Amino acid sequence: MTYTPHAAHLVGSINLPDAETVMRTAAAELGDRLARMPDGEVGDRFHWVAFQPDRMARTPGLEREGDHPIMVGTLDIRKIAVPAGLDLQTLELAPLGYAEAALESWAVFSRLQGEGVIPARTRFQVSLPTPVGVVGSMVAKDDRERFEPVYERALFAELAQILAAIPHERLAIQWDNALEFGYLEGAGYRGSTDRGWFGEDIWAALAERAARQAAQVPADVALGYHLCYGDIGEKHYVEPTDAGFLARFAQMLIDVADRRIDWIHLPVPIERDDEAYFAPLASLQLPAGTDLFLGLVHRQDGAEGAGRRIVAARAAVPEFGIATECGIGRAPADAVAGLFALHREVSTPL
Repeated sequence: MTYTPHAAHLVGSINLPDAETVMRTAAAELGDRLARMPDGEVGDRFHWVAFQPDRMARTPGLEREGDHPIMVGTLDIRKIAVPAGLDLQTLELAPLGYAEAALESWAVFSRLQGEGVIPARTRFQVSLPTPVGVVGSMVAKDDRERFEPVYERALFAELAQILAAIPHERLAIQWDNALEFGYLEGAGYRGSTDRGWFGEDIWAALAERAARQAAQVPADVALGYHLCYGDIGEKHYVEPTDAGFLARFAQMLIDVADRRIDWIHLPVPIERDDEAYFAPLASLQLPAGTDLFLGLVHRQDGAEGAGRRIVAARAAVPEFGIATECGIGRAPADAVAGLFALHREVSTPL
C-alpha cells in the first residue's frame, strides 16, 4: 500500500456504554484524525431507529400493528398504524428523542472540549435518519405515503431545536441514507421486493427529499451524508454488485443541494477488494471542499484487508479518507479499541 488515506470518519454508532466514554475514547485514539465526533448513538438509539415506534406511539390517535409486543431489548418494534380518520394536517408527533439526545450529548462534548480532552477544531456530529429510513421500516406499509410528511415535519422540528441550541460553527449534521438503497436495489427492507411509495421515478422522488433535507441545514453548519446498505448483524440486507448506485446517489446529492456538502461516506463490503467495485466512482465529480470517506475498514481482516481495498479504490479515486462501512454499534464492545487502532494504522492525521 503506497497511498495512506487522509483522516478518518466515525459514522455514528459506537458500542460503548455512554456518550462520555465514546468521546473520551475517540479523542484519545483518533483525535488528530477526526474533523467531527459523534456521541456513539448510545441508549435508545443503539438499534438505530428501532426506538421510534415507542416514541411515536405516545402521540394520541396513532396505533400499533398487532396485539402483542415484539421486543428487541426494552423496545417494542411493532410498526405504527395510522387510522384512516386521523387528521394528518394538524397531527403533531410526540418528541422523537433526537433533539433530547443531541442536547444531552452536546453538554458532555462542550465540557470535554473546554477541558482540552477533545481538540478545539473538532465539531460535534449529530447523525439523523432520513424520514424514509424511519417510515419505511417502522410504519405500516399502507400508511407510509400519507404519514411520511407528518414524520418529516416532526424530524425537521427536532433538527431546528438542535440548531437553536448548539453554536453552528461547532456543529455537524449527517443524514443517514440506508433504506433508500434497499428500495433502489428492489430489495426494500430485509429482502422485500417492495419498491416503496415513490411513484414512477424513484430517483426523482429521492432527489426531492434530499434537497429538502439539505435545505434544513444552514451554511455555517457542516453537512454530510452516510450512504448505507444496512447493518443487521454486521451484514447488508443486500450486497451491491458495485458502487454504481452509491456513485449516482452521491452525485445526485451534490447536484440538488443548494449549499456546500462537507463529506460523503459510502460502504465497501469486506469481500470487495477488486477494482471493478470502485470503478463507478471514477465518474463522481466532487467539488472542492467535499471529502469522500470509504468504509473499507473491517475488523475481520484488519490492516491487510483495508490495504487491499485502498489499493483497489485508488484506481478510481485519487484521494479519500477511511471509515467502517457502517457504524461500530453492531460490532462487539470488545472490538471497539481494535477498530480505533485500525483506523489510526491506515490513515494520516488531518
